[in-house]
Amino acid sequence: MALANRWASQEENEFYYIDGHVQVYTGYKANLGKKHVSRQKLCLPGVQEFWVNNNEGMPYFYVTGQVNEKLLEMLDKQIIPKLLNEMPSKYSEAQLQADCDLPRFTIVFDREGYSPVFYQKLWDEHRIAVLTYRKNVKDQWDKKDFSDYTVNIEGTQTVMKLAEKPVELNGVKMREIRRLSGDHQTSVITTNKKLSILMVALYMFARWTEENFFKYMRQDYDFDRLLQYAVQQIDKGFMVANPEYNNIMYKLKKIREKINRRRAALFQLQERNLADNLDNTNHHLKKQLKTTEELQILEQQELVLIKERAKLPSQIKVEDMPDRIRYNKLNVESKSFQNIIKIICYRAETSCANLVASGYKKRINEKRALVKSIINSHADIIPDYNNNQLTIKIYSQANPRANAAIENLLTLLNETETKYPGTEMVLNYKIAT
Repeated sequence: MALANRWASQEENEFYYIDGHVQVYTGYKANLGKKHVSRQKLCLPGVQEFWVNNNEGMPYFYVTGQVNEKLLEMLDKQIIPKLLNEMPSKYSEAQLQADCDLPRFTIVFDREGYSPVFYQKLWDEHRIAVLTYRKNVKDQWDKKDFSDYTVNIEGTQTVMKLAEKPVELNGVKMREIRRLSGDHQTSVITTNKKLSILMVALYMFARWTEENFFKYMRQDYDFDRLLQYAVQQIDKGFMVANPEYNNIMYKLKKIREKINRRRAALFQLQERNLADNLDNTNHHLKKQLKTTEELQILEQQELVLIKERAKLPSQIKVEDMPDRIRYNKLNVESKSFQNIIKIICYRAETSCANLVASGYKKRINEKRALVKSIINSHADIIPDYNNNQLTIKIYSQANPRANAAIENLLTLLNETETKYPGTEMVLNYKIAT
């Protein structure tokens, strides 16, 4: 957390992007809770981490769930306390008292953390603003309400059609901003009163930088690899969903689906009987009678399940679970240590990628590929003890464009006059000719 604190201080960050990532577990030693894996559109056992990044996708820290905690629970119990107690605030208490609309910081996340009442609690107790998508939007705003806003994204001028209206959800007053794209309207809500309508849209849609971070880390940093397979017991008092209760809920869902189908079929039979001639009435009545009997049996089964459900708690302690299905967790110490190293490496790689020549401005993938090429290049290390200088000659790259970019990068590195750790020797970078 000390590194995260330093990074946030240097960046003067006031927006924290929070998202979950599941590392799927295919082993047999651990009995992990199932989580929804969006990239595979399945519920699978795994280890869930909740990452906190900035608006450029640069990571600060993460927390790990024990079983199958939701984002809202992790925000309330782990992430918000860490942000308040261990991360710097851009604004002082005096500034916050002077401006009652100024948030301490703003958290950004997707619909999984949707809860207007919780947003009001964050503002009332901590002066934390929220920026997220609105759920279950059914109405459409008039297209005349939208205005054009021009924004520069990675050197490209883009026009957004945006509109804003006040909204009250569950008794909580917020701002609602919508973006019109074709006939589709994307709804964003926020409790941040200081942001302009354009900045609300930009900060919300910058959430995809965190998705890109996960994708890149999986592809290039072996992000989902599990390093330890040792199993640990979960705190016996930890509350989890009751498997028996969930099983009955699943059966109820299936029974109710069948009931709805029988009711629909019965309605169609009745309509068909009314439309048909009298000669076929007996035939239709027999079908209706059979469907009605099936419906009554299903409704009786539904009542039995409801009575069984009433006898069971929806949540139980881990210690009360049967041994064969009792949840445990993987030892994540080695994984945590490697994640810290990967965070540092990713930030270093990104910083170097942002320093390369202007010819790579719009091509982040090319910039990263160039940085990797530099890291993997052969080099000569030439110490000069008399002048306290350590020269690193990097071998030439594949094309002049890459060499020109490296020249600019090495010039910037040389200007820092960095000393090799543990010595007085200044690092001097060159390209071997």
